[in-house]
Amino acid sequence: MKIIEPSFEIINPKPEELRERIYWVIETAGRTCYQSETDITEESAAEFIRRRVQEGHESILEHAVITVRFIVDRGVSHELVRHRLCAFSQESTRYCNYSKGKFGNELTFIRPFYLQEGSPEYVKWETSCQVAESTYLSMLANGCKPEEARAVLPNSLKTEIMMTANIREWRHILKLRAAGYAGKPHPQMKQVMLPLLTYLQDVMPEIFGDIEMKG
Repeated sequence: MKIIEPSFEIINPKPEELRERIYWVIETAGRTCYQSETDITEESAAEFIRRRVQEGHESILEHAVITVRFIVDRGVSHELVRHRLCAFSQESTRYCNYSKGKFGNELTFIRPFYLQEGSPEYVKWETSCQVAESTYLSMLANGCKPEEARAVLPNSLKTEIMMTANIREWRHILKLRAAGYAGKPHPQMKQVMLPLLTYLQDVMPEIFGDIEMKG
């Protein structure tokens, strides 16, 4: 059994190209509305976008997309896929056979950071994961298919999920899942979404800088 921390990685655009590519698409789309493409310069995008976001003219943000790979537990992934206007590709417990060598013949779980390691609650969590792993591998060894054995897998099971959304939708997602605009996010959701929001605010403050913490 393996226990890991959750994480995220921006896949597209590449981090070193993120701001340039996103800003170019949004400014080009936005200036089409005003037929002001001739005003585009190397420095014009940031102020143009800042003003449009401030005005609430967010439809132009839909022309640019970001793809993020999340490594989270299954419970968090269940909340992610509730969002609309997104594309998802997720590690499948139906087709992945974790008894195979490429998975190390073991299950991987996401550490619940809110449980202190060694505490009675953490030990109970760890034991339950060990039991799930043992039962799962035993069912496979006895002839069950992965799609059948997965019935015993818990929410703490690690999963990888690729998520693509346009910039307007990412603003909405981060308001809910990082900043708490609709109530406090789940702690393990916030564990990946808050660093993502902080990163995007640092790289693209004109787009994400107005998102403030609510809960």
